[in-house]
Amino acid sequence: MCQRPALTANEKGGSVKRIVGVGCIVVTSCVLTCVYRAQFAARAALAGTRANQSAAMREDAQDTFHDGMPDFLRLEDRADQEAFRNWFTLIAEYQALRPAEEVPTEINDCAALLRFVYRNALRVHDDTWIRENRLEPPAAIPSVEKYHYPYTRLRASLFRVRAGSFRTTDIKDGTFSEFADAKTLLELNTYLLSKDVAVAAPGDILFFRQLEQNTPFHSMVFVGHSQWSSDVDAKAADNVVVYHTGPIGRSRGEMRRLRLGELLHHPSPRWRPLPGNGNFLGVYRWNILRETN
Repeated sequence: MCQRPALTANEKGGSVKRIVGVGCIVVTSCVLTCVYRAQFAARAALAGTRANQSAAMREDAQDTFHDGMPDFLRLEDRADQEAFRNWFTLIAEYQALRPAEEVPTEINDCAALLRFVYRNALRVHDDTWIRENRLEPPAAIPSVEKYHYPYTRLRASLFRVRAGSFRTTDIKDGTFSEFADAKTLLELNTYLLSKDVAVAAPGDILFFRQLEQNTPFHSMVFVGHSQWSSDVDAKAADNVVVYHTGPIGRSRGEMRRLRLGELLHHPSPRWRPLPGNGNFLGVYRWNILRETN
């Protein structure tokens, strides 16, 4: 408690002045010091929060290759890359092996196959997933660890549909979508490796452009060696490709599976993945698998 002000006579004029108690001075000083310290701490915390938010925004906006794919979606870890490739090819080939009536109805053309397989390769492959997809892997395969579809920063909208390098505003302005046709997948979600099919790795895509068709862009999944080999045929050492034909006349089309050697000698030269074939655009790889080398 502050003591009451004391009255005393001025030595010279006899006037009265108030003397504030020492105790009040000490208490006031303490209060002011505590207030200033609290204000400083609050300002420092706010500055730290803003700095962290700015750093997080800068990290979210990183696009190392300026291809429109944010780094937070890229699979830099080799184990994650291998897990993605294994699940991608396993799921894609399975659609060509299972009875036609069991193929998900959403797979109605080549791009739909890519979207379906891409999303599911990034899921958690637990008992529920295996049961819902009626797919029991022939061997244990780990799932991708970095993130799991649909729980990503882009949620379920994994495919870029507008050109340009990545910006944080892309996350919510429709730049990414759940749907992308074959042309968009080619131009904005994959990159060209080569027109030499020998460089293809499991999970890469072979793109074609057939101008005489209503939907000119077409894709095939390069599976490589079949993971289902023991259940399929004796030619397991052969590289395999799978694809959906898209609608044929009035039918919805079908899944097909070919050995690469068969495709290289396809009866129609325009479907052969050869450097001299102008209809063959090349071997492409998903942007999430892109590396500096």
